[in-house]
Amino acid sequence: MSEINQKIKDIISSKDIVLFMKGTPDAPQCGFSMAVSNILKNLNVKFEGVNVLSSDELRQGIKEFTDWPTIPQLYVKGEFVGGCDIVKEMFEKGELKKLFEDKSLLS
Repeated sequence: MSEINQKIKDIISSKDIVLFMKGTPDAPQCGFSMAVSNILKNLNVKFEGVNVLSSDELRQGIKEFTDWPTIPQLYVKGEFVGGCDIVKEMFEKGELKKLFEDKSLLS
């Protein structure tokens, strides 16, 4: 396993909810990252925002890690949930809230 893959694995396993995004939760640097960050804030869950713009290696590494071409990427309890479109759809259908309830992540 490459060094960047190990780093990504460590980040994902260290927090219940991790959002790999462009920018930070308080200052997103793309509309898609902002949308997912806002959905998570709306659901009032604690999540770790990881800024992929801080490192080209991380930015490329996360795409290869999941074989998913776009950012943001949401992980819940170590599992890849999806990108912006999937998260938005899950939120609108109530599935995202249910996922967080099932994993005991809603306060």
